[in-house]
Amino acid sequence: MVSLWGSKNGESNHDEDHDEEQNGEGSRPTSRPARREPDERTQLLPPSRAGFLDPDDPAVSPYNLWSVRALRYFSILFLIITFLWWVLLLVSIFVSPPMLHTRGSGFFDFSFTTLTAGILLSGILFFSAPSRAMEVTSLVIGVFLIVDVIIITATARIRFEEGWVGIASVIWAALMAIYLVLVERVVAWGKKEEEERLTGRHETKRSLKEWLAVLSSTIIMIVMIAVVVLLTATLILRARDASLQPSGDRWYVDNDKYEVHVACMGSITFNDAGERNPTVLIEAGEMPFEDTFDDWVYGAYQNGTIDRYCYWDRPGMAFSDNAPSPHSAGMSADALSEALVQAGEQGPWILVSAGIGGIYSRIFSARHVGEISGIFLIDAMHEDLLYKIASPRRGFLLWARGVISPLGWDRLPAALFKGRTREDRVYGKSAYQGGKFIKQQLQESLVANSLTKSEVSQSRHIQSKDTPLVVVSSGIATRKDEEWAAKQEDLTKITDNLIGWETVNGAPHEVWRTFAGRTTLEAMLRQLVKA
Repeated sequence: MVSLWGSKNGESNHDEDHDEEQNGEGSRPTSRPARREPDERTQLLPPSRAGFLDPDDPAVSPYNLWSVRALRYFSILFLIITFLWWVLLLVSIFVSPPMLHTRGSGFFDFSFTTLTAGILLSGILFFSAPSRAMEVTSLVIGVFLIVDVIIITATARIRFEEGWVGIASVIWAALMAIYLVLVERVVAWGKKEEEERLTGRHETKRSLKEWLAVLSSTIIMIVMIAVVVLLTATLILRARDASLQPSGDRWYVDNDKYEVHVACMGSITFNDAGERNPTVLIEAGEMPFEDTFDDWVYGAYQNGTIDRYCYWDRPGMAFSDNAPSPHSAGMSADALSEALVQAGEQGPWILVSAGIGGIYSRIFSARHVGEISGIFLIDAMHEDLLYKIASPRRGFLLWARGVISPLGWDRLPAALFKGRTREDRVYGKSAYQGGKFIKQQLQESLVANSLTKSEVSQSRHIQSKDTPLVVVSSGIATRKDEEWAAKQEDLTKITDNLIGWETVNGAPHEVWRTFAGRTTLEAMLRQLVKA
């Protein structure tokens, strides 16, 4: 049927078939989505992260880069090396391995190595959370450590005391601090690169976990800055103290391992028979001779009671270096003998000693029997009481004090606010705060009830019974401690030639600190010289 407009259904179908042929045989008609008018739910911008990962995805990590992974492996390797060196230095405080003995305390190199381990450990713990604060604080630490290297190498006395062990430790610490700056930069770069590659942009926001990591690392590094500042300040004090010259000379002993200080005052005199008069050889007590002990001795010299006297600083005290560990009283006596020979000094000797120094003098006397003209003990320690200084608790406290001594936690305030001078720090009232002094006390404590007690017990049997002996005791110490009083009486029996035994009432352990004590000491010394 023909339509109203003169077209047939067949013609319409023919037109449709013609269109299909133009589109190609067997092809599907193209579907065109209907265009929709925009409304309030329409997305104005196309998706910007199509095909990218979320920033919190674990796959977005700087560890994807081999350079970052290599730095982490190097950090772990450096930490292992530092830890092994730290253990070796810890052992060397108690037993000195060959080639590792330092003439200083050994606490400074231990402190620098501990600081190095802390720097590396912080870098590893917060490796994946780099921050500008970590970078800046590491750089500050590195600068201070470089200053420490300059101080140690430029000051001859410190350079000799620290030796290659101390210098290597502080240089290693400085290198590791600078290395941590490099690590922070590389990890930050790697983190940015991976974020841009995997997320499409650099993520400037941090998660709560990352902020906590940055805060923790910053606090730790600020503490380390405080530590390195204190170390530097203490080194400056040591450089100042190194300018103080001893009154005598230093002599190498024990196969040139360390130096001891020996000084003499007065001239050599002879008696009517042409024999050399005895020289008074002084062994100080718990503190260096130069502290207060020399006051009454110099007075006796000025008064003509004695013509000549010599003294020395035991290893680790005042101007003497620390000896290798372990170190007993007998080893100190041998070091004194060697130093006296090198100094050209010879007997006869009158040995004057106080406190713990009595142990050292008695061993020296037994090893130089033919050269001893007299023994003078001033409230001296008995060998049966050595256990008091050999207690494990005392040893641990000395070690702990030694470990923190490079921080100058007591020396710095004393120098800044109490006016302590270099004399005070080297041999005066603040000498006990120094690392060398603490190391000497620790060495003394470790072998007091073993090696030292054995040596002094042997010396009692070897000691000549004809040697004149004088004993002066503290009235306060003997009244307060019955055991001390009984042992003072026993000391009067180490020879059979007791010249006198006096107990000075009201006098402390350092008897010479009172006028009555000085008067008694000088009078008893005069008797011993005449004997």
